Amino acid sequence: MTPSSAVKAALSSQVVETPSWAYGNSGTRFKVFAQAGVPRTPQEKLDDAARVHHHTGVAPTVALHIPWDRVDDYAALAAHARERGLRLGAINANVFQEDDYKLGSVTHPDAAVRRKALAHLMECVDIMDATGSRDLKLWFSDGTNYPGQDDIRARQDRLAEALTAVYERLGEEQRMLLEYKLFEPAFYMTDVPDWGTAYAHCLKLGPKAQVVVDTGHHAPGTNIEFIVATLLREGRLGGFDFNSRFYADDDLMVGAADPFQLFRIMYEVVRGGGFTSDVAFMLDQCHNIEPKIPAIIRSVMNVQEATAKALLVDADALAAAQRAGDVLGANEVLMDAYHTDVRPLLREWRQERGLDPDPVAAYRRSGWAERIVAERQGGQQAGWGA
Repeated sequence: MTPSSAVKAALSSQVVETPSWAYGNSGTRFKVFAQAGVPRTPQEKLDDAARVHHHTGVAPTVALHIPWDRVDDYAALAAHARERGLRLGAINANVFQEDDYKLGSVTHPDAAVRRKALAHLMECVDIMDATGSRDLKLWFSDGTNYPGQDDIRARQDRLAEALTAVYERLGEEQRMLLEYKLFEPAFYMTDVPDWGTAYAHCLKLGPKAQVVVDTGHHAPGTNIEFIVATLLREGRLGGFDFNSRFYADDDLMVGAADPFQLFRIMYEVVRGGGFTSDVAFMLDQCHNIEPKIPAIIRSVMNVQEATAKALLVDADALAAAQRAGDVLGANEVLMDAYHTDVRPLLREWRQERGLDPDPVAAYRRSGWAERIVAERQGGQQAGWGA
């Protein structure tokens, strides 16, 4: 099998999960700019997601966010997805938008607030049961702004208690994915600030607890691929939230800020066997000024391109250079793969599967953008305020 054939074969198993909230009016903490044709319901979000999958062929799952995607009948929502060639993916909990959570959710000093937050997490597992979703994704905004505001150790105890309760509620085939974030909205101390904290909690919980790496949730200069390699080595990398950042949690299109970093991450995924395991490749982005659907298509393509380049790394030549202590030679092997223009290969891959070689151009020609602007008049657009 030629290198190109091997890359094409590997890419055929790749799945990129898109987030329901990226199809709505999302954006920065400063302002959310509404766009014409934005979905008004979770069903319309799935309709848009189906267009992404139609043009890319690798985005068959959609992550939901509760309560943003709350409906009366989740089994019916799952059926709506199936009718459009989709599946419902990770269920994302939300314990950060209500006034009660000003001082935290599962780590709040008030037991009544902690019970409320835990009840929502249990509700999300109930939704997983109804939708057939595998993953419960947890991100906590919990933390403090000032030294002495609360007991750091006690907050970790409260967090562990809540995570244990949720873990015990999970079904045999379900997983808990614990996300971490360096800061924001807490600025002095975040309760799950880094991969080590998330890993420590997951390790105590058991094998169904895995760590999620959001590529925008680190301090500047953090070696994210080292984190990926380590978690893969320990069997604890549950998935990614792919996006790009220039300063903080910018949630820009994946690969927009540092495509070389995305390549390095994907190389460690390939090297560590994560590409053929249960690692979930999810997008987590806010499209504030760009058209949403083509931006999501572009992000999916960027993940594919980085993956193709990572698959082209000559593993034997790299290992030989590393054994010989050939610093420049080893780096050259990686850089040769990174500088390879894989777009022709990906165009061929799409054509071989009956897809348009240029998904963004195909979407623009499809008339979907004009159709949804015309049809989605009235009602309340999905999204959140700022």
